Amino acid sequence: MNKLLASLCCKVVFAAAAIVPIYAQAAIEEVTYLLPAPPNSPAFAPWMIAQQKGYYTDENLKINFVTAKGGVDVAKQIGAGNAVIGGAIGDTPIIVRANGVPVKAIAVLGAGSLTMVGVHQNEGIKSLQDLKGKTITVMSYTDTTYYALLGNLKTIGLTKNDASIQAAGPSGVWQIFAGGKAAALAGVPDWIVSASDAGAKVDLIETTGFKSMAQAILASDETIQKNPELLKRLVRATLRGMEDIMKDPKAATAAYIEAVPSFKGKEASVEQIFNLYRKHVYANQQPLGQIDAARMENVQKFYVSEGIVSKATPVKDLFTNQFVGTAR
Repeated sequence: MNKLLASLCCKVVFAAAAIVPIYAQAAIEEVTYLLPAPPNSPAFAPWMIAQQKGYYTDENLKINFVTAKGGVDVAKQIGAGNAVIGGAIGDTPIIVRANGVPVKAIAVLGAGSLTMVGVHQNEGIKSLQDLKGKTITVMSYTDTTYYALLGNLKTIGLTKNDASIQAAGPSGVWQIFAGGKAAALAGVPDWIVSASDAGAKVDLIETTGFKSMAQAILASDETIQKNPELLKRLVRATLRGMEDIMKDPKAATAAYIEAVPSFKGKEASVEQIFNLYRKHVYANQQPLGQIDAARMENVQKFYVSEGIVSKATPVKDLFTNQFVGTAR
């Protein structure tokens, strides 16, 4: 009888030991992540690489990417509580906070600007000053890349009236330029490479006078207060995707094409885009994701001076760095 009892006790102990890890492991947390445009653009490669390589899974997260109608819409949806996190531009909180939308930037992907100005080689355009009287394409008159162009022109004493700035949409912005009907385009690295692939010989000109910002991760004041651990995990996983591009663009290209098969056969173009991001957007940021308060303040001053927003918001309400630099 004692042997039978001992045997039963052992079985119960082993069964309990087998069950403990199951209960100890937290359930996978499902998160809706809003993006301002379809995720199959190389601009969103850090997110797609993080998904493909399991970085969100490492943080016990399952991510569902949903496309919103631009960065401002992302911010409004987050502010309304329809999602806990989303992507936009570092400048976006400046625009929406002035209208009462309670969101902050919680990380920015790089120390550079997302906006580049490309010009045709051998046309004698060496600086922004040379664009006076020229045609420049932008995506739209309400896009951040347009505002960044205006900010850069202002630093050299030019206004939007000193050039012919055409809003051409996300395809027209590079197609019109590549077709020789514009002297310059202001846009993201993806469009620079698209113009080059279409046959244009493109040079980049210096745009460091106005420090607009790179892509950002946004969250609401409420989520920052009530669920900071979730945001820390989301930021950490996304920045790992960006870091992969910085460390090895070729390997990152392979991972990206696994995630977005529509780019198969376009490896050279994707790698070229990644190198532009690596050199001009992501570089010189320590720690990764860090938001510069002085830069945010200067961008806001420009937005207010141009009437893009009606009033300034305290800079401390526009961002937080509490989620960056947090290693696993």
